[in-house]
Amino acid sequence: MDFSMDMFRLDGKVALITGASYGIGFEIAKSLAAAGATIVFNDIKQEFVDKGLTNYKEAGIEAHGYVADVTDEKAIEELVATIEKEVGVIDILVNNAGIIKRIPMLDMSAEDFRQVIDVDLNAPFIVSKAVLPGMIKKGHGKIINICSMMSELGRETVAGYAAAKGGLKMLTKNICSEFGEANIQCNGIGPGYIATPQTAPLRELQADGSRHPFDQFIVSKTPAGRWGEPVDLAGPAVFLASDASDFVNGHILYVDGGILAYIGKQP
Repeated sequence: MDFSMDMFRLDGKVALITGASYGIGFEIAKSLAAAGATIVFNDIKQEFVDKGLTNYKEAGIEAHGYVADVTDEKAIEELVATIEKEVGVIDILVNNAGIIKRIPMLDMSAEDFRQVIDVDLNAPFIVSKAVLPGMIKKGHGKIINICSMMSELGRETVAGYAAAKGGLKMLTKNICSEFGEANIQCNGIGPGYIATPQTAPLRELQADGSRHPFDQFIVSKTPAGRWGEPVDLAGPAVFLASDASDFVNGHILYVDGGILAYIGKQP
């Protein structure tokens, strides 16, 4: 087959992005919609779904929103069945829903640790398992897991998150291994530090005009010399969701400005 830019188009495809009422999931959903995909998302509460629907409408996107807890296997099975009935069989799944609890390990309860693992690792397993039969029947499918630099690196206070995201990296590779012959590609995106409203306080100038200490730290560790912008995730997401990546499988694409390749500046 000859190369064509049409390989990047997602027209006629149904994309489910979990937890995509706002934030990185919302930005990824916007990029998939721009490429032609029909957007479906879920969130854990109706108020979040309603807020998400408003956000999509303001962006000019007709999205379909549903309430569902990604850690509840029965609820997710029902969600996927409803989406297949009301919208269509899911072609693209983006496992985006996630949480982080920044607690020193010695202060972290097993309950807190389990909750992070449940949302960040068990849920991608549950949702992937629910959509895979439809993809197998259709003969093609794309699963994109939102991993993290913490799939590769550790950091103080994120034991549960790093453990979950490291596990998600290996779940990505295993889905590739088990379903590659069904023409299903499972890859991951590992965002670096992205400039979002949630991280804005960390980028505010100090009273003396200097950068916030964390801002200085991130910029000094990033060869690109800046934070990522949400749009930096758009191209990678569309690529991994499209036919252009049909022979890319089990790969984690780190969109981090080069942090993972860099030892850092000498003090």
